[in-house]
Amino acid sequence: MSREFERSVDVLLGIEKGYVNDPHDPGGETNWGISKRAFPGLDIKTLSRTDAVAVYYNEFWIPAKCDKLPWPLCLFVLDAAVNQGQDAAIKLLQKAAGVAQDGILGPNTLRAIERQPAYELAALFLADRALRYTGTRNFDRYGRGWLKRLFVCALEVS
Repeated sequence: MSREFERSVDVLLGIEKGYVNDPHDPGGETNWGISKRAFPGLDIKTLSRTDAVAVYYNEFWIPAKCDKLPWPLCLFVLDAAVNQGQDAAIKLLQKAAGVAQDGILGPNTLRAIERQPAYELAALFLADRALRYTGTRNFDRYGRGWLKRLFVCALEVS
């Protein structure tokens, strides 16, 4: 696993610490940010940190192709994939990069990313992500925490 993944997962596990079973959360039972809804076969309550890291790597980092993204964009895309879904994360990245939003992180998107300053692209990505949150169901209940999450990620790279 790369240094960028290790840095990213440390940030996420700092945000997503502990077991939660909020009846208002559509993800249901959650531990380390891993939800029962997304992973019904896992024993969420006893999920270890080590197992959570493996889920983040195999189910989010690799499928979202975060290993092909520069720092800090890889962190921001991983966090979006975990919290808002992989398709949304890639489409937000494509929007920030100014390419067609097809949800596929392919050669066109990667070339567009390479042509732009990483921190400017990352700032656009976070702005678009914040705007998407405002239209999300339960924003009135969880919005403050979701926006805090973005700022925590952003502060981790400064």
